Amino acid sequence: MANVTMKDIAEKIGVSSVTVSKALNDKEGVSDALKDKIKQLADDMGYRYNTTAKSMKNGLTYNIGVVIPERFSGGMSQSFYFRAYQQAARVFEKYGYYGIMNILTDADEEALKLPRLYYEKKVDGFIFLGQLSADYINLIKEMDMPKVFLDFYDEHDEIDSVITDNFFGAYDLTNYLFNKGHKDIGFVGNLHSTSSIQDRYLGFYKSLLEHGKDLTKDWIINDRDERGKYVEFDLPDALPSAFVCNCDQVAHAFVNRLKQEGYKVPEDVSVVGFDNDIYATITDPNLTTVEVDIHEMVSEAVKIIIKKVQGTKKCYGRQSIKGKIVKRASVWDKRQG
Repeated sequence: MANVTMKDIAEKIGVSSVTVSKALNDKEGVSDALKDKIKQLADDMGYRYNTTAKSMKNGLTYNIGVVIPERFSGGMSQSFYFRAYQQAARVFEKYGYYGIMNILTDADEEALKLPRLYYEKKVDGFIFLGQLSADYINLIKEMDMPKVFLDFYDEHDEIDSVITDNFFGAYDLTNYLFNKGHKDIGFVGNLHSTSSIQDRYLGFYKSLLEHGKDLTKDWIINDRDERGKYVEFDLPDALPSAFVCNCDQVAHAFVNRLKQEGYKVPEDVSVVGFDNDIYATITDPNLTTVEVDIHEMVSEAVKIIIKKVQGTKKCYGRQSIKGKIVKRASVWDKRQG
């Protein structure tokens, strides 16, 4: 099959070759809507971006590093982070870029060592996927290279970040439990672990406040140590009728622990999670949870990093992508008795 040219794309869509060139190279003078339309058509027609020629011309590598801390890379095929990377790789390709995965080892994070991709100038920018230590974030801040945080943020608001709407997701979920007649609700998660868990906890707490409920310290159950390693749940003697867990993986482990202790889920204790990943459907009963829109989060992060690589000085700040509640069998409707 003959190589598809810009002229072929231009004729098909009814614009000039110059317009196609501008769109495919993200230059000014073409609306975002038309750019997207041209890129989609180029993709559908099998147009191959000549990154080598472009690289020689403008000094860009057309590679973006996607850095995932080692502690988030376990159970890769089902983990949120691996799915996010796969999605990013697909979106990068549409823009004529490649996403290169880099697992940041615990040792390198501890030793404050930046990825080799940075020192060897193999990439034009980085997406950091998953919460990093405060010291490491300070190191990243000094990097003279475009960067975006994905799925976490911190006090350095000059570093752009894209997150799921953790606060309102957990707030909606806790309200859902109250609407099902639950009056005593606990939370499972280490409040000092990640910005996502903190925001989910704060959404949970806001719902409690609005329903006139005090926070019961015994019902805030830790799930991991300060390095993110899961620990045994320390259950209080008296349990509330429902728990909001910071993620589905933790909810899965928590349901199993409750069953070991002789509790029925959801009859004795209802449990909800967050993420809508594989753990939501392998848990018995299946988990009510918040579905995170990975596709939208990743697309937004990729769009931002490419604009920054191409010289946009604009600060995009923190962008939240809304999730939605997925209702399953892990919540007991106490209003029915």
